[in-house]
Amino acid sequence: MTRIVVLKRSLGIAAIAAALAAGSFALGARAEEAPRVIPAPVLDEPAGQRGAETIVLAGGCFWGVQGVFQHVKGVTRAVSGYAGGEAATAHYEITGRGDTGHAESVQVTFDPAEISLGRILQIYFSVAHDPTQLNRQGPDSGTQYRSAIFPASDEQAKIARAYMAQLNQARVYQAAIVTKIEPGRTFYPAEAYHQDFLARNPTYPYIRINDLPKIAALKQLYPGVYREAPVLVGDAMR
Repeated sequence: MTRIVVLKRSLGIAAIAAALAAGSFALGARAEEAPRVIPAPVLDEPAGQRGAETIVLAGGCFWGVQGVFQHVKGVTRAVSGYAGGEAATAHYEITGRGDTGHAESVQVTFDPAEISLGRILQIYFSVAHDPTQLNRQGPDSGTQYRSAIFPASDEQAKIARAYMAQLNQARVYQAAIVTKIEPGRTFYPAEAYHQDFLARNPTYPYIRINDLPKIAALKQLYPGVYREAPVLVGDAMR
């Protein structure tokens, strides 16, 4: 198995496409990580709550994180974007410098009557990314690729902290979780061409190698909440 080693964050989509067509991305060897089975959180929100709930999650390139949650039953919307910095720097090329405070993030809106916050976090920690990698994820490095949770409430932050403590105490991972809880941050949607990127570009080598295995892991580990057809942002962002 190979992966693309590319500073894709400094490139526009047109440049990425041209480089792929020309075969100019360097390739290196990498063994894909196996899906990780982790326990469900002991602390969760009460079951059967009504009304939409939103949480913002960061875990590397937003293409893959968005793609994962678009395949989760109960998720009604998953939007790629930026969180952690200011509105003026919430742009792809600027965020790619790594000095804006932003992390590539995904705003996940879900129906708590169908799926709990705890299950959303379980998928986030086990499938969507590796929470033990500091300021990197797969082939991408920099603070913009950090593992971070931007809670919408004190209760969300409490549940996330308790779950991380639970996983660390159980030594689920070989290293400690480095995920940051960053409350009070504004989410800014990314440019339209980043939305639904995985669904629209499943043959891109970056997507095929780094992100499609996450979708397969979701289907394998959580068949009860997996849905074949993703919920897409679609034309609303264009």
